[in-house]
Amino acid sequence: MNTSVFPTSYLPSVNYFLQLVKQDNIVIDIHEHYIKQSLRNRCKIYGANGKLVLSVPIIKRENPRTPVKDIRIAYNLPWQKIHRRAIESAYNSSPFFLYYQDDLISFYEKHFTFLYDFNAELLQLLFDQIGAKMLVKFSDSYLEKSPDIKDFRNYFSLKENADNAVFKKYTQVFSIKFGFIPNLSVIDLIFNLGPETLDFLTTL
Repeated sequence: MNTSVFPTSYLPSVNYFLQLVKQDNIVIDIHEHYIKQSLRNRCKIYGANGKLVLSVPIIKRENPRTPVKDIRIAYNLPWQKIHRRAIESAYNSSPFFLYYQDDLISFYEKHFTFLYDFNAELLQLLFDQIGAKMLVKFSDSYLEKSPDIKDFRNYFSLKENADNAVFKKYTQVFSIKFGFIPNLSVIDLIFNLGPETLDFLTTL
């Protein structure tokens, strides 16, 4: 069985989830070198003024080739409150915000030392919310490229249209103002489609 290797991701994109649900043997590589300004600590949501990037701040690294497992979250600024308020403002009028908000919003009251721990627990919460029964493992060492590995570590990007994926449209809160914005964080899908999210992903 092939192993599908993914990077850790903060509130992963629709395309990230789209690829996840297609795989059986999933490993998140926490031994790869951390890449700044990437999905590892950033996500995109749909705010009242259009696309909004949320970023989890990290403690400055002495070594630029630091493994993901050693990346620590910075708490010198109230980023949790900022992210929580941004999500509430963006989605409080979405069809399923009230249904899902408690678990997600309360998550931002927790304190995590390492980024990958934060992302991992948040990923499991998202699985639970969409009803995805998926087992994700974490690497014990860096996984070298091989014929037995499907490597998604550099597959995703926050740049416009970089994933080269085609997405079905669905109704978004501010689509009347700015039109449909594809491949945002999967929470955009969850708050707008609710229980239909998993079916939407598996039929793309």
